[in-house]
Amino acid sequence: MPKHVRLISLLMVCSLWSMPKAANAQALIPHTLQLDATKLEKQGLSLAQEAAQLAQFQQVDLALPRARLASQLAPGNDKVWLLLGGLQLQSKEFDGAIASLKKAQSLNPKNGDILFALGSANFQQKNYQAAVVNYQDGLKLKPNDPEGLFDLGNAYYLLGKLPDAIAQYDKAVSQDKKFWPALNNIGLINYEQGNIPEAIKRWQSAVTLEKQAAEPLLALAVALYTKGDRQQGLTLGEAALRIDSRYANLNFLKENLWGDRLLSDTKKFLELPRIQAAIQQRENSSSAPTLRKQPTQ
Repeated sequence: MPKHVRLISLLMVCSLWSMPKAANAQALIPHTLQLDATKLEKQGLSLAQEAAQLAQFQQVDLALPRARLASQLAPGNDKVWLLLGGLQLQSKEFDGAIASLKKAQSLNPKNGDILFALGSANFQQKNYQAAVVNYQDGLKLKPNDPEGLFDLGNAYYLLGKLPDAIAQYDKAVSQDKKFWPALNNIGLINYEQGNIPEAIKRWQSAVTLEKQAAEPLLALAVALYTKGDRQQGLTLGEAALRIDSRYANLNFLKENLWGDRLLSDTKKFLELPRIQAAIQQRENSSSAPTLRKQPTQ
């Protein structure tokens, strides 16, 4: 899978739906001014809810202006600033994202998700040591968060601290037995270290947990083919590329933390005639026009 970068957690998105309504005007405050402020805040929270919904469907271009306006109308709500920061991260507006997230943190220093998001901002800018600090601080507030543990593992991985990375991935799995991305990444490290049997074991476990996970399926296919189990390797490789053809791109694999040894073996694997045919078939099916259904009467 593309390596997890915490942008907008489902929990945070859902929490916007349960935001408390602004308090009614108090008797001793000028009625008209307070009513206007209340309406503005309600409008801001409503816009944030719309932005969160759009974000769930990956419509970031539509969600971002709503979130920006929401932060102006409800400037005292940390969830709104977290939402805005997450959307800015997704749009690679890193400076704006960090400013929004720090505003959220100032409003709610005990929200671990804000620290995780700050970690993601630093991670995406390849400032991995700063990301480690953010993730560690977030885990002090949410020590059993499997995604936070996974994020920290990825940062350690890219700093070359492989034992520390494996330790965090193992902790993530201990918190969520079905968290297959952590198993996948342990396999990536095992393969680079030459421990092919252990890598295969990890990828088999990941595929058992999520049969539609193209990444561990392709990695498993390459490992099996390279060690001599060619027929099974080819079959699994074809299946992986039917699920997600992006994994036929070596640059995409490198972005997903595949190491030099695995990339070298994958390059040879992708050049095989059967795999080339599978890639071509997937590309043809993706570009084929679809028939428009007739409206029901």
